[in-house]
Amino acid sequence: MRILVFSDTHGKIDKAAEIYHQLKDIDLVVHLGDLWTDSMRLKELLPVSLLAVKGNMDGAYSREEYRILETEFGKIYLAHGHMENVKQGLDTILYKAESLGCKAVFFGHTHIPLFRQVDGLYLLNPGSLSLPAGGRKGSYAVVTVMEDELDASILYEEAPQTQKKESGFLKNLLNNSDRF
Repeated sequence: MRILVFSDTHGKIDKAAEIYHQLKDIDLVVHLGDLWTDSMRLKELLPVSLLAVKGNMDGAYSREEYRILETEFGKIYLAHGHMENVKQGLDTILYKAESLGCKAVFFGHTHIPLFRQVDGLYLLNPGSLSLPAGGRKGSYAVVTVMEDELDASILYEEAPQTQKKESGFLKNLLNNSDRF
């Protein structure tokens, strides 16, 4: 199974749709929040199954704080990460995934790509395709899941992102909050 993973598209899905159409043999798209409406638009545009979870900027648009994806490799915990305070550390999300019997965690919220293994549990954050942190290029992940293996690649957009200065106290408060 090949999974295309996006997070934090924040209203800009054209590049996500383009990336999907460039890739081969994608079985599932996972959208890890911010924005729920982006995932619903992608679901309409793409001829593939799509799973999504609620992000901190999604308000009443969604219901799923987290989901469990059953795969031949084992359970994968899907969350945006704001409810698990991933900007302050990964202990809470690791504990939650372990307590649910998961072998991997896919999360977003930080806008910083990450793929590593901690105490036998895989952690994947695809970063942000449209608002990458720290001057990075936009990023996403492609995951290959087999019975005995989970492998992920973090891929970057070819053209560098131009950073648009976001303004507004409330928008910054919401985007940097781990509880909204």
